[in-house]
Amino acid sequence: MAAAKKTLRVFQALGHAITDKRLQILRSLSTAGSISQAARDAGVSYKAAWQAIDTLSNLSGVALVEKAVGGTGGGGARLTPAGHQLLDAAQRLGSVRKQLMADIQQPTSQHAAIPKATLALSFRTSMRNQFLAQVTQLRVSGGLAWVTVHLPDGTPMIAKITRESAQLLDLQAGVEVMVWCKATAVSVTNQAPITPSANVLCGKVKRKSRSEPAEISVQIGAHLNLIGFAAHAGIKTGDTAYALFEDSSVVLALV
Repeated sequence: MAAAKKTLRVFQALGHAITDKRLQILRSLSTAGSISQAARDAGVSYKAAWQAIDTLSNLSGVALVEKAVGGTGGGGARLTPAGHQLLDAAQRLGSVRKQLMADIQQPTSQHAAIPKATLALSFRTSMRNQFLAQVTQLRVSGGLAWVTVHLPDGTPMIAKITRESAQLLDLQAGVEVMVWCKATAVSVTNQAPITPSANVLCGKVKRKSRSEPAEISVQIGAHLNLIGFAAHAGIKTGDTAYALFEDSSVVLALV
């Protein structure tokens, strides 16, 4: 029973999009026996390669990589049995995902077109604000990266992430992503903002809770809705509203 539970925990690492470079790094490591070589093979920094391994290990709940002693290079790294198990599961899951993507892009007589939003349902998170978007610009400075995305109605949003995360997600203009933001990170007001913020979205107050502080649903454009909390008690349904949140509170994930 314990072994079965451990196996399931390893597979939890596959709950995230497998189109980034984390699994590629793990595959390269299994053959190269070197973190630095795996990083070169994936086209990312040594630091980013370790971040990928640490993230997958955190999601799995077990160690996926261990040090290898000896050999012509004086040592290196190798996958644990759990690491090999994860790669095997990833390969099988990748085949299923490939077929699903084919159905989405070109429906057959047996399979109707599947909305891309369906793929996002495999993610369960406490984030109240979730959108599909497309990367339009990437600016890197030092160890940070600022990613500009546009929501389906053209609304822009900026996320600040680490340079390594941008590398591992292989972000570039045209890439489709999921955008997440905690409702508690969004401040809503019916007054034009004076203090600058990385993200300022304008819309109409659609709903307001009776609690204090009031939870506000702001309709952005025709179909999008953003959840935040009122900066003051005077805001009411129907008001023009401004939703303010920092770029560091925006999370990006691959579809």
